[in-house]
Amino acid sequence: MLTQGDPGVAGCETKEEASTTAGPLVLVVDDESSMQKMLRIVLNANGLRTEEAISGAEALGRAADYNPDLVLLDLGLPDCNGIDVIRQLRAWMTAPILVISARGEEQHKVDVLEAGANDYLTKPFAHGELLARIHVWLRQGARAGPARAESIVEVGELRIDFARRIVCAAGREVYLTPIEYKLFATLMRNPGRVMTHPQLLETTWGPRHGDDTQYLRVYMGRLRRKLEPGATTPRYIVTEPGVGYRLRAE
Repeated sequence: MLTQGDPGVAGCETKEEASTTAGPLVLVVDDESSMQKMLRIVLNANGLRTEEAISGAEALGRAADYNPDLVLLDLGLPDCNGIDVIRQLRAWMTAPILVISARGEEQHKVDVLEAGANDYLTKPFAHGELLARIHVWLRQGARAGPARAESIVEVGELRIDFARRIVCAAGREVYLTPIEYKLFATLMRNPGRVMTHPQLLETTWGPRHGDDTQYLRVYMGRLRRKLEPGATTPRYIVTEPGVGYRLRAE
């Protein structure tokens, strides 16, 4: 059995030892396959990695999974209003959100920006303009400081590497299911902050599950058993009765 400090504990290096990954990651949210393909080709050809989503629920899940450097969001989604997706992302995410939409009315742009988007580009648009705006926001994000761009977060003996999707507790790598990882990633991005039941549910399962608090009780119990020194007396994942959960920042 490997213990803390053993050289064979893969993926649990210190921040200084972890390798860096190349190319900013853009989450592309659009339900048109032809648009997705075009954006993937253009972005990949210009040194950007991409992840894709075709609905609001999938966008929220992908954002929690991959912690993108920028979100490229079409508002015409099949399951919800894109503005709702912006608001839910802004509840925990600071990465730039660039909206692409066929609607060019001034008030619509104002509504989008007030919801939390950083920029707005009306379809159809030139590839050069899209890339220029993406690079502007990526540069601004980089200037905001290393903390935002840091792919590794540590809270006490808990550690998550977002780039490699590796979770460690007390120096040992811990396997989490996709749902468990989403919940844990959201908590680790917001140490010390109370995350409400609706925020956690919508980020993990999508906007149609905002009242399914029984899901949270089950999965938070699983996280505690896997990550806490004592699951019945949690040190990190704290319940805020009637409100939600908080990751205690030591």
